[in-house]
Amino acid sequence: MNIGICGIGGRMGNAILRISTERGHKLGAAFDADGSPLLNKNAKELVNNPLAECTISAINADDLQKVDGIIDFSAPAASIKLIRILSELKKPVVIGTTGFSDADVAEIRACSEKIPVILSPNMSLGVNLLFKLTEIASMALTTDYDVEIFEAHHRFKKDAPSGTAKRLLEIVKENMKGLSGAADVNGREGITGERTANEIGMHAMRGGNIIGEHTVFYTGLNDRIELTHRAASRDVFAEGAVSAMEFLNKKNPGYYTMYDVLGFK
Repeated sequence: MNIGICGIGGRMGNAILRISTERGHKLGAAFDADGSPLLNKNAKELVNNPLAECTISAINADDLQKVDGIIDFSAPAASIKLIRILSELKKPVVIGTTGFSDADVAEIRACSEKIPVILSPNMSLGVNLLFKLTEIASMALTTDYDVEIFEAHHRFKKDAPSGTAKRLLEIVKENMKGLSGAADVNGREGITGERTANEIGMHAMRGGNIIGEHTVFYTGLNDRIELTHRAASRDVFAEGAVSAMEFLNKKNPGYYTMYDVLGFK
C-alpha cells in the first residue's frame, strides 16, 4: 500500500514508519505539526529504507490525494483537520490519537459515513484482546465484585487516565449489570468513607519510560481476578496500526473497530 503517516515525528510515528516499510508499504505522505524541525526534510532520514522517500510537510490535501490511506497519531485538532479532508477525498484513516472531546468523536463517526474509519485508543492487538476479555468478565460477574482500573505510562504522557483506561471503564459500564451509572473515582484522598458498590476506581501512574500497562481488577470478598496487559515495546502499537490500515484497504465506508481486525464477531 501507499500509506501516509500523520505525526511522523512522534515516537509512534517513527515506529509506524519503520514497521510499515519493513512490511513492504511505501510512505506516500508524511505530516508533522506546524513548527516541527522535521518539516521539509526527507522522511528517509528517520529510517534507512528506500520506501520512506518522502518530504515531510504540514497537513495538506495535495499530499493526501497520493495515498491509499493514512495512519494518524497526532493531536485532536490535527486529527479533526485531517479527517475533514480525507472525507472529501474518500480515503480511509486509522486514528490512534487520544484526548478527543465528545464532539470530536461525534464528528469522526459522522465522517465514517463517507470513508472507512478505525478509531481506537490502543492499536495493540493484545490490548484489544484485553478489551474483549474485560467484556466477557463484566458480563459474567456481579457487583459483588468491586471494579478498579489501573494504568501506567511514561512521564511524558499528557493525558490521564489514558484513552485505553477510559475504554476499559466504558466496557465495564456497558456490560456489568448494575454499574451502568457508576461513579468514576479518579484516585482517593482523605477520609473517603467506605467504598460503595456503585463506583469504579481509576488510577494513573506516570514515570520513567513505561510503554503502557493496564489492569482491570475484579475484587470480591473471597477472591480477586486481574486482567493485565503490559507492553514491552511500542512496536506492538505500530504493528496493530499497520494491520488496521491493511484491513481498511478497499473497505466500504463505515466505523470499524480493532475487533473487526482481530476477526471477532
